[in-house]
Amino acid sequence: MDLTFIITLFLIGFIGSFISGMVGIGGSVINYPMLLYIPPLVGVGALTAHQVSGAGAVQVFFATIGGVWVYRKSGFLNKSLIIYMGSNILIGSMLGSYSSHYMNEQGLNVVYGVLALIAVIMMFIPKKKLDEIKEGKLQFNKGLASILSLLIGAVAGVLGAGGAFILVPVMLVVLKIPTRITIATSLAVTFISSIGSTVGKLVTHQVPFIPALILVGASLIASPIGAKVGQKMNTKVLQWILAGLILATAIKIWWGLL
Repeated sequence: MDLTFIITLFLIGFIGSFISGMVGIGGSVINYPMLLYIPPLVGVGALTAHQVSGAGAVQVFFATIGGVWVYRKSGFLNKSLIIYMGSNILIGSMLGSYSSHYMNEQGLNVVYGVLALIAVIMMFIPKKKLDEIKEGKLQFNKGLASILSLLIGAVAGVLGAGGAFILVPVMLVVLKIPTRITIATSLAVTFISSIGSTVGKLVTHQVPFIPALILVGASLIASPIGAKVGQKMNTKVLQWILAGLILATAIKIWWGLL
């Protein structure tokens, strides 16, 4: 593998993982389009949509580990949410990941594009007084949380993503979880989801191992740094950063499709 290709993959992984740790996502919403378009754009190589989703699944697994580790003593990791959403998203991600090898590349991009648009719309819906709720008094609809996480896991598994780019807006808008609890807890739920996605991609031979290892190396360095930065940032700023990133990638995907 060409050195410039390796460096390009590492930089993409570093940027994606830093942002993922900062805003509480696995990084696929950023890495998926960058891995798909940047290497051929700069002339260093190319990965197929299936390879990108496979490498992304492995990268998300390690990126979320780093983020969760930083948040472990913050008090923002809600155990009840992790249990209800994590168990269901794991089932969904395994089913979605395994079935993805039956889809063509355009199908994968359409799934990504639709989810990104939904996530953008939800991120811009006004959210009032959520951050006044304390972690110990948090109440949420357990049945709705279970159903939504199962569905999110299924579509995220198709993309090799942890699903946080749609999970975060759902937790904020539908379940009405405070921002910092959402960011920390979504990392833990996404980690569980990435287990199912990774297993499914490995079983169906969609993981290019060298690119995946390069992305993992970048994740282990950048994700904890991003999480530490995110803890010190204003929650409104974090929401706008995430919304802007999702919007930009959605536009790029749909531009390519249309």
